Amino acid sequence: MEYILRPYQQEASDKAIEFFQSKKKNNAIMVLPTGSGKSLIIAEIANRLNDHVLIFQPSKEILEQNFAKLQSYGFWDCSIYSASFNSKEISKVTFAMIGSVRNHSELFAHFKYTIIDECHGVNAKGGMYDDFISALDCKVLGLTATPYRLSSDGFGGSILKFLTRTRPRIFSEVIYHVQIKELADQGFLSKMEYFQINIVDPLKLTLNSTGADFTDKSVQKHYSDIDFNLKLKEIIERLVKAGKKNILVFTRFVAEAQELSDYFNGLSEMVSGETSKKERERILRNFKSGEVKIVCNVGVLTTGFDFPELETVVLARPTMSLALYYQMIGRAMRPHESKTSAWIVDLCQTYKRFGKVENLELRAEKPGIWAIFSGNKQLTNKYYE
Repeated sequence: MEYILRPYQQEASDKAIEFFQSKKKNNAIMVLPTGSGKSLIIAEIANRLNDHVLIFQPSKEILEQNFAKLQSYGFWDCSIYSASFNSKEISKVTFAMIGSVRNHSELFAHFKYTIIDECHGVNAKGGMYDDFISALDCKVLGLTATPYRLSSDGFGGSILKFLTRTRPRIFSEVIYHVQIKELADQGFLSKMEYFQINIVDPLKLTLNSTGADFTDKSVQKHYSDIDFNLKLKEIIERLVKAGKKNILVFTRFVAEAQELSDYFNGLSEMVSGETSKKERERILRNFKSGEVKIVCNVGVLTTGFDFPELETVVLARPTMSLALYYQMIGRAMRPHESKTSAWIVDLCQTYKRFGKVENLELRAEKPGIWAIFSGNKQLTNKYYE
């Protein structure tokens, strides 16, 4: 295969092969930061196993992207089994989405190995993955940059649980991890600059019934009270005047995204979950070419959007989700020769809650017991403040 692995990518591949070929019956995860090259690591693992491997992807867009990347690395004995692609072909390496195969486990009975990309989306409390995995006698390896899930205690409290510490659980051990700061220090990730502009006050917002995030009603009221849309336009204007070539804005509602896009008519476009695939592709193509300088988006582009040249991310939506915070910033973490650093402009005090992404660290509190920290602040396996 025509590529050269970075040292940590080779280490990750080695650990995966060791895990798959061991006699252990448990399932495991590898924690790999955004921008670390998970698709390349998956390709290397599949090539080295030289056996039937089923690779799950969380969305049609990411499946299409990673399937194309695998072929670009010179691996051709692969196929897609997905209703979304109108393709149900099984090869040595088969890419799939769980919804398409959940009721067809018998077709994959001869597969010995399963890899789940973005495995933080796997629900351990039953569900499609649990049913499918239980029906197959195969080992499962999950890959993720955000190895935790938000869980409610049923009494209005929420706790961010590390994947190997949930009850029940699918994954029981971490077999490999690399810290974000380690990759940043080696130049594999972009330098990040953070700017906190305190426009939204989280203390004025109301938690939803699960305690996991803020209610739409309280956010909308607060936006109205502080004239949020006007302030957001002013911030974007300042960034444009500062010479920022491309700006990705994460908003909470379609209303402010559309208003912002209309205000910067000709420079801006808006995407949401309702935007068609063809239209989204057109918008993102124009964004990458520089024809569009600002993309305002609602509920999309948090994963699978690969644009190393991206130099500015605006966090214009309040959230208590560490995963969402990381994923939004992750869009700008990839380095590129055209930028000296990436700007993260936070309007909602989320940076104050979680700190710099590059300071997030995976630590073993004791052997096998993992948690995410930001400096001395523990973020997982403790109740939200």
